[in-house]
Amino acid sequence: MTDEVNRQVAEAEVEGEPEMEVKPEAEVKLETEAEPSASPLRQDAAETLYPDPAEAVRSRARGVSRGKVFALVCIAFAAGIVLSLVGMSLLTGSRGDSAGGVIEQNKINEMNSYINRYYLRNYDAQKLVDNAYRGYVAGLEDPYSQYMTAEEYASYETSAMGTYSGVGVTFETKEDGSYVIVGITKDSPADRAGLKAGDQILAVDGEIYTSSDVMASHIRGKRGTKVELTYLRGKEEKTVTMVREKIVQDSVDYRMLDDTTGYIQITQFIESTSADFDEALKAVEAKGAKKLVLDLRDNGGGLVDDAVAVADDFLDKGVACYVQDRNGETESYKVKDGHTDLKTVVLVNENSASASEILAAAMKDNDYTIVGSRTFGKGIIQTSFVMRDGDALKLTILEYLSPKKHKVHEKGVRPNVKVKDDENTKRDEQLERARQVLEEQ
Repeated sequence: MTDEVNRQVAEAEVEGEPEMEVKPEAEVKLETEAEPSASPLRQDAAETLYPDPAEAVRSRARGVSRGKVFALVCIAFAAGIVLSLVGMSLLTGSRGDSAGGVIEQNKINEMNSYINRYYLRNYDAQKLVDNAYRGYVAGLEDPYSQYMTAEEYASYETSAMGTYSGVGVTFETKEDGSYVIVGITKDSPADRAGLKAGDQILAVDGEIYTSSDVMASHIRGKRGTKVELTYLRGKEEKTVTMVREKIVQDSVDYRMLDDTTGYIQITQFIESTSADFDEALKAVEAKGAKKLVLDLRDNGGGLVDDAVAVADDFLDKGVACYVQDRNGETESYKVKDGHTDLKTVVLVNENSASASEILAAAMKDNDYTIVGSRTFGKGIIQTSFVMRDGDALKLTILEYLSPKKHKVHEKGVRPNVKVKDDENTKRDEQLERARQVLEEQ
């Protein structure tokens, strides 16, 4: 499971298919969903299968497995061009408002009739249905919960693997619905085009998107094809055209800053991150490091398990973080005894989000010094429910808390030592201050 449905690594190799153009007289097929048959739960082979994704996470937090948490659970929705749940009362019970909502087939048929008779232009009938699903989920008013078509989900699922076809940009969705770049892959088309963390994506190929998943799937594409991004930097709007290419993401980089100070940067948490980090840590220790700067700046997040595994290298036996469900029930992610002896300072900034905040919060609560600026503030966890036709629903199911049960969502992790990087200089003021803190310890 990712810490973000909303966090998007906007590169995965997907083949574009031509849009189906439908004449105005064409109709959207409306059917009532038949009784569904259960599909297999998709999880790693070594993992226990659970009917409830939140329970899967809680059980994993209790130590059932340290593998990648991708709770992919099948739920009963329509297959193909079908609008389901017609006439069914929804949102009832303690979580719903008043008596709950009702989707009326007659109303949908009436709207469809008007579209067929009077709409000025040709249209794509499948898009009407897909956007009906998107609009239904949008009623949750949660930017991190979204509907994905099978193609979008297949592209999204590969984002944890580390190799994609795209432009090398990672973005987060803010609470106001805006899309902010939090990471740029080195020597990628986005890097060469001058895009930076903090830029706000406004449009892709001239189109404005209300779904981060759909926008990400349009940024990705076939290698060698062009994509145009319009973005906002400060008050200046810019547009850049890039050619998609294969992106291989190395999430861990390391070097020695001096004879006794190591430096490890984690740019995101993918499947290989914890293993690569262990190798980097051993490498700087072998080179004589006694101190370490752990750089989580511009890290947009990723896989929770890999963040916890990295935390295990710094914490004594105990809790790395808690997860809390909608009923207030809390379970913990635990780590084993034993950690590195390196004096360590953690660097964060406003683009450190999600899984990187889990790690930063865990280290702060265990008396490590955090240097930089307040983090992004995404402290909730999503999982993906896969439907019978391959479409998927990403849904916020848990909130995570620090070991001392501090909230992170919409609050972020506040550094012990506040330092703002000056973009007008070539110096890295935050890194310089982190090294000073290490000298003072």
